[in-house]
Amino acid sequence: MRIGQLSERTGTSRRLLRYYEEQQLIVSTRAANGYREYDERLADRVLQIRGLLDAGLPTRIIKQILPCLDKPRTIHFPDATPEMIATLTEERDRMTERIDCLVRNRDAMDEYLAVVTGGGPAATG
Repeated sequence: MRIGQLSERTGTSRRLLRYYEEQQLIVSTRAANGYREYDERLADRVLQIRGLLDAGLPTRIIKQILPCLDKPRTIHFPDATPEMIATLTEERDRMTERIDCLVRNRDAMDEYLAVVTGGGPAATG
């Protein structure tokens, strides 16, 4: 698929896709006319990259862990540096805090909606 199609599928700007390619997070080939061509599977990869960036991981760490995302149960980092381990631990903990906050906010909204719609106290999950 071409860059415009990948952009549409993932909601990611063409400029950002070029940046991901520049950072070697995704790879394209060139068609005879010089246009970038992307493998269909890259749509999921771009969404993974966006999620990791949204979680606060820097592109240099994302680049190191991307090969492992296809098979997360078989992640092996023989060359994992203490810095990388510390960064991943920090980011994991930060994600957990964000998740906890989101759950609290969702539960509060559920309760509010239940009260204002006459449904009484809401059951939270």
